[in-house]
Amino acid sequence: MTTYDDRASLTDLTTTVDRVRRSMEAVIEGKPEVVRLSLTVLLAEGHLLIEDVPGVGKTMLAKALARSVDCSVRRIQFTPDLLPSDITGVSIYDQQRRDFEFKPGAIFAQVVIGDEINRASPKTQSALLESMEERQVTIDGHSYELPDPFMVVATQNPVEMEGTYPLPEAQRDRFMARVSIGYPSAEAELRMLDVHGGLSPLDDLQPVAHAHDIVKLIETVRAVHVAEAVRRYAVQLVAATRGHPDLRLGASPRATLHLLRAAKASAALAGRDYCLPDDVQALAVAVLAHRLLPTAQAQLNRRTAEQVVLEILQQTPVPTASGGSGAPAPAYPAGQAYGGGQQPGARRP
Repeated sequence: MTTYDDRASLTDLTTTVDRVRRSMEAVIEGKPEVVRLSLTVLLAEGHLLIEDVPGVGKTMLAKALARSVDCSVRRIQFTPDLLPSDITGVSIYDQQRRDFEFKPGAIFAQVVIGDEINRASPKTQSALLESMEERQVTIDGHSYELPDPFMVVATQNPVEMEGTYPLPEAQRDRFMARVSIGYPSAEAELRMLDVHGGLSPLDDLQPVAHAHDIVKLIETVRAVHVAEAVRRYAVQLVAATRGHPDLRLGASPRATLHLLRAAKASAALAGRDYCLPDDVQALAVAVLAHRLLPTAQAQLNRRTAEQVVLEILQQTPVPTASGGSGAPAPAYPAGQAYGGGQQPGARRP
């Protein structure tokens, strides 16, 4: 029997994740690829951005993930009048002690749900920067560690909708992946009417994994082997975004790190202790697209960041088993399988 500090085996990982996946899919109808991506980000120690039109289940997905794992959960409703101290906390003067006492904010939880994050001002959004990157909060010169595991699941509406503020580049770059849920199929929507027609299925959702289980699974993912050729392939994909003529801002070195971590988690979910180029390809759109800024000309030509990433995947040679580079990759559909190749509100084929 493993102790708290031991790594879990790959069998334990797939068994535990399968329980969480089934729990989430009992609430989220017809979106297995979205559920898989959210679990991949959780095991990769990342943060997830869910972007889509209202009413497609963004907050439901975040709550289903949080309730399926027995850990502390806090929800923040982002509004224009929300203050940074509402998120991080504030020091209050105690008359009896004659000293300041720190009152933790909503960020002090293992799973933080940020609902409609782009409805708050950039000043309030910046309160998340330190916590998402360094997993700590600094107030009045004192740093406070955040619990482990720690994950921010944020939802946002498309920027074209009223009352929204575009997320700054630094904020978007701290999210490991972005997913768009999209409208359900007719069959899934009919099942949703049966399941959600009475009480919310969230009311009956019980935790199927503990926080310390997730910590052990994260340690297992960290130990997944990545060959030198696969690492170089990830670097080549990210570097190609920095010189692409349709982009005025390419992906950062943090994006390379996030892509590799997510690929390791994807390999572990598949029961492997090593990464393949397929793992990198499958996650490239979800991990890279939201960080890229198309040029004005590309926007006029209706070229999206997702299309650019798919083009780069086709043009970048894939490493072979011998360690060299093979032919350029064919059009790879796995970016869509991870929820990255779809515009917000679009229906999947």
